[in-house]
Amino acid sequence: MKHHTPSSIRAPFARYSHGVEVPPGHRLVLCSGQLSIDIDDHVPETAEAQTELCFNNVAAILQSANMSLADIVRINAYVTDRAHLPGYMKVRDRLFGDPAPASTLMIVSGFAREEFKVEIEVIAAAPDEE
Repeated sequence: MKHHTPSSIRAPFARYSHGVEVPPGHRLVLCSGQLSIDIDDHVPETAEAQTELCFNNVAAILQSANMSLADIVRINAYVTDRAHLPGYMKVRDRLFGDPAPASTLMIVSGFAREEFKVEIEVIAAAPDEE
């Protein structure tokens, strides 16, 4: 992957790349938004714990495609309040090193169920399997 953060524009506000180029010969996996609900319908209370579970769910999807979180090239994340930003960013920054994926983080009014505070969708890319 080639990460693009041109010097002609402002540097990212946090740990993310302005752009990530996926070269030819790579498979893409586009994950639907993952909410913080486990297999037993439990929803953690804090935004940090919800973020952890969202990324665990994403990791399970990627594992089924023989990929991992390291293959993520783009994150779209949604939280329901500015107060949830630190919890989300703490987990994201722990899981993703430099160069980080391209990323967008938005504050939204809510999700399908009131207890959800975080939703995460990703795009991952890995070399074609032969």
